[in-house]
Amino acid sequence: MSVSPSTFDNILVMGKSGAGKQPRVDVFESDFGLKQLSTGHIFRSFMKIVNESAFEGDINQFFNPKLHSFISDAEFKVVLSSQIDDSVMDDFILGLKAEYYIKNGNYVPDKLTNKIFGSCYAQHNYKGLILDGYPRTMVQAEFLLNLANGNGTRLNAIILVENEDDIIINRTIGRRICPNCNSVFHVEFKPPKNGKFCTKCGTEVITRSDDTKEKLQTRLKEFEDKTMPAINYLAGRGIPLLKVNGNLPIFTEEAVKQELYLGLKELHLI
Repeated sequence: MSVSPSTFDNILVMGKSGAGKQPRVDVFESDFGLKQLSTGHIFRSFMKIVNESAFEGDINQFFNPKLHSFISDAEFKVVLSSQIDDSVMDDFILGLKAEYYIKNGNYVPDKLTNKIFGSCYAQHNYKGLILDGYPRTMVQAEFLLNLANGNGTRLNAIILVENEDDIIINRTIGRRICPNCNSVFHVEFKPPKNGKFCTKCGTEVITRSDDTKEKLQTRLKEFEDKTMPAINYLAGRGIPLLKVNGNLPIFTEEAVKQELYLGLKELHLI
């Protein structure tokens, strides 16, 4: 089917972590000319700045558990001035904060997430994107809708990938990520070359630090408590919602594409 690259401004691909979002993202990239903007990739790019720095301290020294918040950025800079170059200081602080939450298996707070996402979204002129992993809360959903409406762009549809929790946990534990080009593999369903190398760029793949059973269970609960209300809010504001099966009986690229195209046609989006 011939589809214009301008068919969509933005598509939201949503679902629990490990539900099977990436194969749907791949279709929108290959067939509709959209580019994936994943909060996971964004966060990891900021965390990479932290990991490649000379910082060797304990991240917990910057967090006040009684107030459930970090010290001020000004205080951060005083502590870090002898270790971190001023040119990367702001991004380093953002990365350090993101790393704290992610390594504990929690969502990054709305204020920090919106700041990072909004900056990246603006760089793409608010269109031509597959939003993956955002929004995750009502606050983020409201922020996104205001950004889109205020910048003359559309949120064309929400693709909700559904799957069972036990299937998600088993699938995600076997997931591997390329730290260089962000390609996603699975030790059983889509194995990397020789079991450990990216088939695209040859980099050795890694297991995400938050892909453990305990942290997955935390994320699954947070999805039900926080993300589903955000999805329902956006759907209630008129954004078409398409539910797809993350665990198709015959799971092939063609089967994924056919199911997605059928749903888009039923909603009169293509």
